Amino acid sequence: MDLSKIKTLIDFVGRSNVTELTVTERDVTVRIFRTPNPTDSFAPAQVAASAATGHAQQGCDVSGKSQGTAVTVKAPIFGVLHRAPAPGQEPFVKIGDMVEEGQTLFVIEAMKVFNKIAAPQAGRIRHLTEIDGGEVETGEVLAEIV
Repeated sequence: MDLSKIKTLIDFVGRSNVTELTVTERDVTVRIFRTPNPTDSFAPAQVAASAATGHAQQGCDVSGKSQGTAVTVKAPIFGVLHRAPAPGQEPFVKIGDMVEEGQTLFVIEAMKVFNKIAAPQAGRIRHLTEIDGGEVETGEVLAEIV
């Protein structure tokens, strides 16, 4: 499947009420889905392509008592995780940082589209994945906020 066809499908999902579209052509499957964000009136189409990776999840935790219910931030799509806005810059967040609801935590690059991953609630970062510049799978734990 060529890139122009994929872009057309992404534009279609972005303009329509379709929330998920899976297209297979030859041996390539492309899955495009849109997950509504309660803070946005429009959520851009997000793309996930079928692929297999074989890396183990890594991470580090902050020790201490939890002051509330922890919320796990998971990768909504498959792609390359970026912890900073650009190479050589400070990461969006570090362990122990206080974050506001909607604050950008990561960017996942999928098919040259950069998808911002925002904090679902305000709180303190208790856990962060150590992956930076590597692939993450859909559903992989990226952070924990308490």
